[in-house]
Amino acid sequence: MRWVFSHIWRYKIYLLGILIGSLGNAGGGALMPLFVGRAFNAVTAQPPDLSALGGAALLIIASQIGRAILQLGRNFSSEIIGQRIERDARDELYTSLIGKSMSFHDRQSIGDIMARATNDVREVNLLMNPGVNLVVGSAAFLIFPLIIGPRIHPQLIAVPMFYVVAYGLAVVYYLRKLAPTTERVRRAFGQMNAVLAESIEGVETVKGAAQEEREVARFRGMVDAWRTALVKQGDVESLYLPSLVFGVTMALGLLHSLLLYQAGAINVGDVVAYNGVLMFLQFPTFATQFAYPQVSSGLASARRILELMNAETSLDENKGGYAGRIRGEVEFDRVTFSYGRDERPALREVSIRVQAGQTVAIVGQTGAGKSTLTKLINRIYDVDDGCVRVDGVDVRAWDLDALRRQISTIEQDVFLFSRTIAENIKFGCPDATQAEIEQAARAAQAHDFILSFKDGYNTIVGERGVTLSGVQRQRIAIARAFLADPRILILDDSTSAIDSATEDLIQQAMFRVAQGRTTFLITHRLSQIRWADLIVVLKQGRVVACGSHDDLMRESPDYRAIFVGDDGRAARKFTARALLAHDSRDQRRAPEAGGGG
Repeated sequence: MRWVFSHIWRYKIYLLGILIGSLGNAGGGALMPLFVGRAFNAVTAQPPDLSALGGAALLIIASQIGRAILQLGRNFSSEIIGQRIERDARDELYTSLIGKSMSFHDRQSIGDIMARATNDVREVNLLMNPGVNLVVGSAAFLIFPLIIGPRIHPQLIAVPMFYVVAYGLAVVYYLRKLAPTTERVRRAFGQMNAVLAESIEGVETVKGAAQEEREVARFRGMVDAWRTALVKQGDVESLYLPSLVFGVTMALGLLHSLLLYQAGAINVGDVVAYNGVLMFLQFPTFATQFAYPQVSSGLASARRILELMNAETSLDENKGGYAGRIRGEVEFDRVTFSYGRDERPALREVSIRVQAGQTVAIVGQTGAGKSTLTKLINRIYDVDDGCVRVDGVDVRAWDLDALRRQISTIEQDVFLFSRTIAENIKFGCPDATQAEIEQAARAAQAHDFILSFKDGYNTIVGERGVTLSGVQRQRIAIARAFLADPRILILDDSTSAIDSATEDLIQQAMFRVAQGRTTFLITHRLSQIRWADLIVVLKQGRVVACGSHDDLMRESPDYRAIFVGDDGRAARKFTARALLAHDSRDQRRAPEAGGGG
């Protein structure tokens, strides 16, 4: 509630418009039965007072015109606040999500995040309008019967006071019952959305395994859970006691006013006016039956949004930290890291020192921690123990933006946005000119195939680049790296899915982009390992060997096992074949024996 109110308080002028509009609407409404009562007295007078009747009619018209204007101002102000709260909450949530660490995102369901960023943010808007708008408006309608009743006769404050007290108690009870049900509805919707997003994202796997019916049944089960939660909310809403309180109030008010009329304490016009004023209690009774569930749902959504924004994240952007130009020296000093507190460490006591400009090949069996190691350099993750230094400075002491702008990663699964090819290439350098984009594409050997498209560099690729082939996505990623001109380049198994004929072209482009930069290669391919100045062998998160290819083939059984197993004769044969094929770095790739580890 404090978070929501902090957003509302930003727009004080519109909040004032809501308050004035609500009081004006309720006051104008309360004046009408008074004028109607005056008209009754004018008609029943002997003789009828036609001038008083006409005056009452004109006053009714004038009061309702003024009331309509004020009500328009109230609704306009409420809509403005609601829309701006939605905008601000979405901006705040998006900024928070982008700033979270990868360890946070690893634990989150994309579908649930999308539900909170769209539907829950929208519910916060509806909390204000019509929710709070109707609550404030109805509260104003509670005031005037307490003012007008005793002005007609002092005893006539009793019934409105009974209503206000009983109404307040009933609403408190209602909200206590309603809050957990609306929370369950919002949570069930998020879970349903998560299942939907997961099924759509993995639709190729679903179809490949012929599991469409099973996934539909799973989604139907989540929809049923959401529907059940909504029905339970409806059950709570059906037990809305203020409706009963209103009926009792009208009966008591009519009885009390007639008794006073019979006693001669008030006239017939007063009876009409008083019961007309009590009728205005109908608006807070039935409007809030709709408004309070909306407010409760909005608060539940706000709570879900805050859960994301307030979730702990280990990432400190360190604004104002060290921001020099990277030379490229990288050191891992007794680094230990795990993805969760209770999980086995992915890296244990890793110590490596890389000189600026060196190329380092990181090899190891699947799950050895190769990708994890490189993700510590640009702080996708932060170490649990030990230290990663770039140019002798702990990466946590770097300004995060300055650090990441000088590091580029090309992965096997290249991510492209559903934007133009030019926008994807200049993603890390948004101010790049068209000439610079084309120069980077030429260096990555992507220029020719880009021009083969009808719209050239303005061709829009599908989400994740699905409209492009694997080699085309790789070349665009390399062009992106060329344009960013990183001081540290990470190539994470980036050609494992590319055929032999096209790998040569990709390797040549990668070799050029790696020149003069500190480069980390994660690969099983000897044709890429041969670039390396240093080869690091990881096994179960530990460094088990370092050195050149020839030395490791002779001395490291773990390194030999990656290629040909533990047979030393096969390893020597493999080495000889590689050396014969290796005439130059830009010639054809060396043949490979066996598959990847």
